[in-house]
Amino acid sequence: MSKFLIACLGNIGDEYANTRHNVGFLIADKLAMNLSKEPLNPSRLFETSRLAMVNNARLKGKSLVIIKPATFMNLSGKAVNYWLQAEKIPVQNLLVVTDDLALPFGTLRMKKKGSDGGHNGLTDIVSTLNTTEFTRLRFGIGSDFAKGKQVDYVLGQWTSEELAKLPERIDKAVEMIRSFISLGVERTMTDFNNN
Repeated sequence: MSKFLIACLGNIGDEYANTRHNVGFLIADKLAMNLSKEPLNPSRLFETSRLAMVNNARLKGKSLVIIKPATFMNLSGKAVNYWLQAEKIPVQNLLVVTDDLALPFGTLRMKKKGSDGGHNGLTDIVSTLNTTEFTRLRFGIGSDFAKGKQVDYVLGQWTSEELAKLPERIDKAVEMIRSFISLGVERTMTDFNNN
């Protein structure tokens, strides 16, 4: 039976809960709810475990380990590496879900491999795993900030316009993850990357 690790990046703590940098956690919650047999509050779908909050799910005979690393963004590699090893999941069955400043708000892009694009979470994962050969799903958060204000922007709250559009884009991200598990990365990139 195939097993997949879906690592959705963000920062733990209430002060980060609704920030742009935490869109990975929002997608993790929605994915866990989508795959759950019972409609539970997302916080009840995840158990606090080693280096992460963890949800175990199944999709079409495949086993999913969904994690929200509890290491803070800049040390995401530690949690990702631990769960790959603990669950004996090959790196080609890893999907990292992250925010991306380089993409307009709500744009979704899946890539088979690539650089970290200056994203601290991806930088740490690449460094810890010693490879860029893993799939990532990037969620565009835009770059509407003044020079020197990048940190304030990524750790800032969504605008009301973004909040209105966010649920539909998160649903689309969940659809892409389900496609990745069921149909593979190539087919998912073809079907979704231009939507």
